Formats: sequence, structure tokens, C-alpha cells
Amino acid sequence: MIGCAAYDGAVPTLLDIGYVVLAGLAAPWWLRKRRGGWGARFGRVGELPAGDRPRVLLHAVSVGEVASLRPLVPLLAAHAQVVICATTDTGIARARELYGEAHEVVRYPLDASWAVRRFLDAVRPDAVGLVELEVWPQFVKACATRGIPVGVVSGRLSERSFRGYRRARALLSPSFARLARVGAQDAAVLERFATLGTARDRCVVTGSIKWDAVPLPGAGDDGEAQGRAAALRAALGIDPGRPLIVAGSTGPGEEALLHGACPPGVQLLCAPRKPERFDDAAAALPGCVRRSAGGAGGEAAEERFLLDTIGELSTAYRLADVVVLGRSFGPLEGVKLHGSDPAEPAGLGKAVVIGPRFGDFRVMVEALREAGGLLVAPREELANTLARLIADPGERAGLGERAVACAHANRGAAERNARLLLDMLASRVG
Repeated sequence: MIGCAAYDGAVPTLLDIGYVVLAGLAAPWWLRKRRGGWGARFGRVGELPAGDRPRVLLHAVSVGEVASLRPLVPLLAAHAQVVICATTDTGIARARELYGEAHEVVRYPLDASWAVRRFLDAVRPDAVGLVELEVWPQFVKACATRGIPVGVVSGRLSERSFRGYRRARALLSPSFARLARVGAQDAAVLERFATLGTARDRCVVTGSIKWDAVPLPGAGDDGEAQGRAAALRAALGIDPGRPLIVAGSTGPGEEALLHGACPPGVQLLCAPRKPERFDDAAAALPGCVRRSAGGAGGEAAEERFLLDTIGELSTAYRLADVVVLGRSFGPLEGVKLHGSDPAEPAGLGKAVVIGPRFGDFRVMVEALREAGGLLVAPREELANTLARLIADPGERAGLGERAVACAHANRGAAERNARLLLDMLASRVG
């Protein structure tokens, strides 16, 4: 429960009161989750040291969005201080790993007026880039009040999310109207932002920076990355002489589905999306070797592996003969999932399979599908699809080659989004 002291003497807004009511109603859910950094969530991040260059704040929610910033950060850092912020514990950990040596990393605050005020007082950004979406009303309003331009980079707004936002348009449209710029992933996303209130002349199609974050084969750090992959293979005891299916970002019920669909004699590595699901995933993979344990499993230990760590999925993808993208094969009762990011395994030239529920990544999936670089398989066809791919190296190679070509053709969004943010910065400090 939020104590009165948390307000720092500020008068709470109606939205603050609404957030407190919602937090109380949702308490049985969020109290079950292990979360740290509560001081930072209330805006207590500590004042950042002053610098002699303008400051850009990049906000990415979790691990995937944090990693997607890799090509964007150096482009911005050539002209400005860059501060990275994330929301989740796993996102913060990944941000510190990727950027902590050269850049400040902070936690994004709750959207309470007093928390936002403290956060902005400490960070003092000159421009803010929200990665993909994350248009929180009080944060955007507070920035506008201080004259800090806020834009969306690599904007992604699925049809499903758009329907929900449109129902609350009366409440949310002022926030979308305050956005200084929107770099949308495609024309359909641009129209959705405009419908929600962002002026069309502030919106431009920039593409997805996730294509630029993909380390295409032959990249400069390929040798180092292959070394990490070899070390992961050795640590888990994966047999390099037998095929391996890597299932990334799996959701509830999908580990059991994959265990049953995996062809006989083929190794399977599952990487659940959420850490709180690691134990359930292990139970669905009998005798699996867990990365966190590092030791041998039970009877089936030579065939089933669980990547119950954060930040190693891209390394695991390099070991795969076939990649299956999770959160896409249909929900359990009451659980709705909408796909996973296909860019990285596609860019690595892997044969990629995804289930039919991929609405959150439709633009990227459809681009790969049209290029012949990805297969969509319903759950009832998954076993046959995997068996066919494992038996046909030529089909796997063809899928991978076309996927790499598609990924290469879609690069360039990082430079376009960097220019968008730098233009915003110039309008603030010019």
C-alpha cells in the first residue's frame, strides 16, 4: 500500500487515485510476483551526474526491447549522453549487461505524478525516446510541462492493442497528441497512432530497429559469439552430432507441446519467456538439464535442456538446426499469447517455425513469410513440420538463406530512428 509520505506533499491527481484503486484490486496478482527496486519504481533513482552534452533518455520495457537498442545507442552516443531505462527486473539486468559500462542505466518509474516528478528531477533528459510504445499519460504530460520532447521509436501498435487503446481514446488521446514524433514500423501502425491523436505530420515510417540489432552471418563479433555458443553447448552437454531444436520465449503449455512434437532422437532446448515459469517448464521436460544447475539431469538428460537464465537465448539460437518461436501456439484456458520476435533467428539464417498466433509481431512475421523465410504451423501440424525439417537439410538451408535476405533488406531503421531523436533534441537545445 502506498503511504502518504510517498506523495512528497504533492496533491494527487485523479489518475493517481485511479492507479491506487487498480493496484489494490490487482494486489493478489502482483504480490505473487517477485519484484525488486521499489525505491526506483517510485522515482528514487539518484541524481545523475551533469555532463557537457545534451541527454537522451531511451525507455525499453524488458529484455527484447533493451537488446533491440544495440544499433541505436552508438548512433545517439556520438552526439549526446544516452541514458537507458527499463521497467522489469530482467530488463534492468540486461541493460546493465549491455550498456552499463558506458552509459547510465535506471529503472522507469510507476506512472504516479510524484514518482514521475522525482525521476525527471534526477535524470533531467533533454529528449525521450519510448521504444515501440509505452505512452504513459502522466510521464508524457510531465515531460510536456517541462518542455521535454517525447517520441516513439520503432513504434509498434498491434491491431489487438489498438482496439483496446481506441476504447480508452477519450482518456489516452491527450497523451498521444503530446508526442513530438513517432517513428512507426509500417504505414498501418502510423495510421493507428494518428487515429489515437498524434498529428500525422509528426509521424513517419522508420521500420523496426530489431532488424538492425540482428547479427547477420559474418558480422565482426561472429567469432566471439560462436565461442559463447560453444561454451553453452559444452556446459549443457548438447551433442553436436545430433540435431537440436531451440524453442525461444515459450509460454504456458508449450514446453509439453514441444516435448511431444520433437522427433525421436532429436534434442530440444526450451527457453521460457518468463522466469517465474522456469520450474513449470522443467516439469514439462522430463529429466531436462537446467542451465542454472549446470549438472546432468535424469534418464532423458541427453535430449532435453532448459535455458532458465536471462540473456542467453541469442547464443542458444546459434546452436539450433530449427528454431521454434513460442507464445504462438494457442492459449491454455484463460491465457492469451500473441507471438515472439522472429528477427534474431531469421537473421542468423535458421529455419524458423512459429505458431498461428503472432499478432504482436505480424509485420515481421508476414515479411519473412512472404519472403519464404519462415513457416507457420498450427499445433496439430507441428510434429510433422519439425520431422520434415529435421529430415531435409536442403529445406532448412533454403529457409535460412531467404530469412537472412529478408532481414538484410529491412535494415536501416536504427539510422532513421536516430535522426528522429536527434531532430527532437535539436528542437529542445537549439
